[in-house]
Amino acid sequence: MYQLLKQIVTTGIVTEPAPHADSALRQLEQRLSETILKHLGRALAIRHVDAGSCNGCELEIHATNSPYYNLEALGIKFVASPRHADLLLVTGPVSRNMEQALRRTYDATPEPKLVVAIGDCGCTGGVFGESYASCGRVANVIPVDVAVPGCPPPPTAIMQGILTAISARRS
Repeated sequence: MYQLLKQIVTTGIVTEPAPHADSALRQLEQRLSETILKHLGRALAIRHVDAGSCNGCELEIHATNSPYYNLEALGIKFVASPRHADLLLVTGPVSRNMEQALRRTYDATPEPKLVVAIGDCGCTGGVFGESYASCGRVANVIPVDVAVPGCPPPPTAIMQGILTAISARRS
């Protein structure tokens, strides 16, 4: 035990330093927080729907909840029910098996509702396009307010898409 404590004291901290704060990200976060408070006066509730994606976009959406981007601190929360949501975040090309579920989710979301399509598949159908198994892009099934392209889009682009949707909501 003594040897281990001695090694810890002599070695010291061997981790790398924390990254520097990104000023563009901080400005985006501030605008997003101010816009949410201005238009909603409370937290923005998002319902995420995976309509048949490869999960690349989901990884980036989860990254927006990481301590670095910290959507929760900006007044954005993810909810389990579309009945509590203000915004639908839809990823992937809409598979035929998810078409009816996506329409029901859209119908269950209270007015005024916003829809943001995430990723190339959600915006254009991506490499899948329209086929016997896929309806293609999200706009083929439900109305889309904002499309965020990218395969997958970075968290800052997702945050910018949410900001654009909220800004256009009551403008």
